[in-house]
Amino acid sequence: MNDNRHGRRLIEHVLERVMFGSRWLLAPFYLGLTFALVILLIKFFQKFWHFASHVTSTSTDEMVLGLLGLLDLTLLANLILIVIFAGYENFVSKIEVAADDIDRPEWMGSVDFSGLKLKLIGSLVAISVIELLKDFMNAANGVDETEVKWRIAIHLTFVVSGLVFAIMDWVSDLTHKSKNK
Repeated sequence: MNDNRHGRRLIEHVLERVMFGSRWLLAPFYLGLTFALVILLIKFFQKFWHFASHVTSTSTDEMVLGLLGLLDLTLLANLILIVIFAGYENFVSKIEVAADDIDRPEWMGSVDFSGLKLKLIGSLVAISVIELLKDFMNAANGVDETEVKWRIAIHLTFVVSGLVFAIMDWVSDLTHKSKNK
């Protein structure tokens, strides 16, 4: 009987070790996102160079559209960075090399999965707004109405999703606080 319990504990220990170690399977995903950030940086410089080299010959509207495009890429880069840092720290391991770094962002190490969801949806809403602004700025050039309607619908979906996530987190916090009293 005692050997049977020992065998089960050993199996349980091995299973838990394997499952706990499986978190490292996520590390290549975050490394891949880091490389994607480099690719996005190249695209940013390409757009910036095109924007800067034509600044004297473009209209104000075209300049605003160019700036919105750069802002769009910047927000996407921020989104990727948030996912890399928060995802890695929440699911794989602490980023200890940044522990004592003076430039370490305050939110690093403190964004839980719930906070990550809210940051992601907030970034998606901001990116969506920029895309809508581009469409509205381009309206004089003949924008496809169906496409704009879809973008508005998608944007509203992001906004509603963000509100639902925020309400769910708020209710969850209230529930946890009332249980801890």
